[in-house]
Amino acid sequence: MNLKDQLQDDMKSAMRARDKERLSVIRMVNAAIKQREIDERTTLDDAGALAVIEKMLKQRRDAESQYRDAGRDELADAEAAEISVLEHYLPARLSETEIDAAIDRAIADTGADSMRDMGKVMSRLKAELAGQADMAEVSQRLKAKLQ
Repeated sequence: MNLKDQLQDDMKSAMRARDKERLSVIRMVNAAIKQREIDERTTLDDAGALAVIEKMLKQRRDAESQYRDAGRDELADAEAAEISVLEHYLPARLSETEIDAAIDRAIADTGADSMRDMGKVMSRLKAELAGQADMAEVSQRLKAKLQ
């Protein structure tokens, strides 16, 4: 079952369970996926849908931290609830050793030996690790290895 089908099934079950918060988040994800499909005139596969969900997660995390800093705990709690629903659709996170192994493989496969090669290594890693690792962390680890 692909990710979009899973979202549709979860939306139906949230409707049956009258889970308004979960239903709202799932509808928001579906709308964002459909909007991207319309904008790009294409049909998103699981990787594309995952990218949409990751972007939404990043926005929610940023908003949550800003609300907490401003002392708006009720709004931060609402963002945290949305984050927990969104995280359900991400694949399992990789450990640090698995990320390092993927970086080493990508460096070996591309023949990278300096910072000039970072772009091609990151593009390969982004495709391989989509949804499984924080790409900012991966980028930092790659920089350390290429210097």
